[in-house]
Amino acid sequence: MAVIVKYVVERNGEEKMTFTSKAEADAYDKMLDMADELFNLLSESKLLEDEGKQEELSLFLAQRKEEVLYALGAKRKPTPKKPKAVETEETNNDEAA
Repeated sequence: MAVIVKYVVERNGEEKMTFTSKAEADAYDKMLDMADELFNLLSESKLLEDEGKQEELSLFLAQRKEEVLYALGAKRKPTPKKPKAVETEETNNDEAA
């Protein structure tokens, strides 16, 4: 018999998602917390009166936390590393000429 440990994220008595890792469950729970806070912020605006749209947008923004932080200037995008130049015979021949 196998014993399987599952971590369940629950909100208001409703099971949202099940994970096999506590870290993944905690990250998902934190993302839902962010979505709740964003929903409260969006509900103060009269731009989106449809609660369903507010909820969708809140979840979208929470799932893309890193991009939102970049957009707000709260976090810098990592600079992409340039690949090292690979010398080829053609490059070496050009230099010799």
